[in-house]
Amino acid sequence: MVKLVYFAWVRERIGKSEEEIVLPDSVTTIDDLLDHLKQRGEEYRNALEHSDVIRVALDHRHSQHDAAIGGASEIALFPPMTGG
Repeated sequence: MVKLVYFAWVRERIGKSEEEIVLPDSVTTIDDLLDHLKQRGEEYRNALEHSDVIRVALDHRHSQHDAAIGGASEIALFPPMTGG
């Protein structure tokens, strides 16, 4: 079981701020996760349509899309951030 946390417009498009799901064995990287989530419904496809811009943190550490999920207990997805 992994906790997914969604922020900003990712949260708005998916329609929830967080959820807990069981990942299939085939989901081993962040890229795999994003592809898996897109299959969960239109709201996920809309939120993750341009998944290359989505930022991800595994257990509060920013990670690249090719990073292994491993035993992460929390995965956060959020849009690009700007300073200011």
